[in-house]
Amino acid sequence: MSTVLKIFQIIQPSNTSEFPLRAFSTMSENLSKSACTCQAVEPRRDKLLIYQILVRLFGNRNLTNIVHGTIEQNGVGKLNDVNDRCLEEIKKFGYTHVWYCGVLEHATMTDYTAYGIRKDNPYVVKGLAGSPYAVKDYYDIDPDLAVDIPNRIQEFEQLVQRTHGHGLKVIMDFIPNHVAREYGSDVRPDEDFEFQMPNVEHIPPCIDISKIPKYTERPARATGNDVFHSRPLITDWFETVKLNYGTDYSAGRNHFDPRPPLWDKLFRILCYWIDKGVDGFRCDMAEMVAADFWHWLITSIRRTYPNRRIIFIAEIYRPDLYQRYIEHGLFDYLYDKVGLYDCLRWLLEEGSALGNCNDITRIHNEQKHLETHMLRFLENHDEVRIAAKQFAGNPWKALPAAVCTAVLHSGPVMIYFGQEIGVDSIGPKGFQGDDGRTTIFDYWGIPEHQAWYNNGACDGGQLAVSQKALRSFYESLFKLIHDHKCLHCVSSKLADLQYANHSHYDTKKIFSFIRYHEHDEQLLFVLNFDYTCQYDIELAIPDEVWTRIGLDITKSYILQEVFIDRTLKFELRANKNLRFPLPNNQIYVFQIQEQS
Repeated sequence: MSTVLKIFQIIQPSNTSEFPLRAFSTMSENLSKSACTCQAVEPRRDKLLIYQILVRLFGNRNLTNIVHGTIEQNGVGKLNDVNDRCLEEIKKFGYTHVWYCGVLEHATMTDYTAYGIRKDNPYVVKGLAGSPYAVKDYYDIDPDLAVDIPNRIQEFEQLVQRTHGHGLKVIMDFIPNHVAREYGSDVRPDEDFEFQMPNVEHIPPCIDISKIPKYTERPARATGNDVFHSRPLITDWFETVKLNYGTDYSAGRNHFDPRPPLWDKLFRILCYWIDKGVDGFRCDMAEMVAADFWHWLITSIRRTYPNRRIIFIAEIYRPDLYQRYIEHGLFDYLYDKVGLYDCLRWLLEEGSALGNCNDITRIHNEQKHLETHMLRFLENHDEVRIAAKQFAGNPWKALPAAVCTAVLHSGPVMIYFGQEIGVDSIGPKGFQGDDGRTTIFDYWGIPEHQAWYNNGACDGGQLAVSQKALRSFYESLFKLIHDHKCLHCVSSKLADLQYANHSHYDTKKIFSFIRYHEHDEQLLFVLNFDYTCQYDIELAIPDEVWTRIGLDITKSYILQEVFIDRTLKFELRANKNLRFPLPNNQIYVFQIQEQS
């Protein structure tokens, strides 16, 4: 028979504006509060907490937001907008790395010929601002982002220095699979590329097509998404050209010996940015480039920079390639989009019949041997905003999911700027339609984010109470990670409790697990993904789990809630299940402490 344990006051906000706001201590540089002995042996064990910033939008204070608006009408963010005050707040929040997204020079409809930059043909540009992933010069910075355009590279170098000055590491994009159709480096004009075909016509209505010559290619070249004919669709990557790594796609053969010249050219590109202080690269569509190339490239980089840890993150959507791109390709981390992200989105989407917490268990089991390598997230520049109608429609619904992405594993977690305050995306912006995504193609402003940016003060001075409360939740989640070695050390492990509780609670809606650092720290998580229903649940922790996580079944323990309701306290004994009410959309985190 289960024992009903004493329950103290439960704090569950009746609405989003009542989420408790708390002050947080500044994170220590070395996490000394919860240092573990294994870190002395392997210094790379701390969990990466990554903040992704699309620089073009981040500091743009112009909120005119005209659909298909020009840079003069809608404005643009600058590298200098990521100022010391901003970086101080990012560090205080708990992040370890900043991914500056979209900083390389790319195709655009904005005219910079006055600065010696060749004008792009609008027929092969997506949106007035252009796609950050149609790179026009691997060695240069997007002139949009500079205050002093001739000194744009120096402004980037200063941003790197500022970021390092606040104890943060810098990640930038590396786009190896494709380049802009009219690629041409002004910095290194001698570095040309070998290509592996478009008659696409999509010109914004503000462009007078009578004044623009048709774009033609002879011969036509393959698109970045492997369209090998001359009429790609508007949904294809028609603005890009695929690079030739030595693969014959028609015959399905690789020709890597002798080494193709492209390999060395891309190695030189990475060295160029590493020498400017860049600490890591998010590698765009890495799965579309052979793992043999990655093995050679990453090995070469590590030999060239033996005293620096350069991070490599692979954008990858094929689980059948995960093992190969880690073991042979030598990537540090892989996107976990088609695993945990898709599972959590199904749980959050209104009316979805696919959502099931037991799928979290399935994904964990499938990725168990890879979990330290999986980068998890709920938003990035490619995905729909949580608050958008196409996703959850409400950022508060995602709280249990956010906890899963952050603590279910010891690999990295990433937040896209604005996620922490519930940024939405409503209506078309230009090339980017009304699809729930924050545009990467158009000049645009983000009102919710600017309320936090507050004219450069970066103090959230214009945020609504509910936005401050949501940000407080995310900050407290990151603080939890920093404070507990079972969450930030890669030697920590997970004990899934779903298998023992199918008869005790609805395992489709509720998920429970324990994170533990062997024999010295254990945290019990209980998450309710049901946004509307409270449950009176019974929770079993089997004896074999007690033994695995280092508890003595002859002793009793205290469960102290350490996340949201810090007054909640239970007694824990072996062979006696817990019973307690679990409010809707609630997260409980209990630290297991020995009775004094």
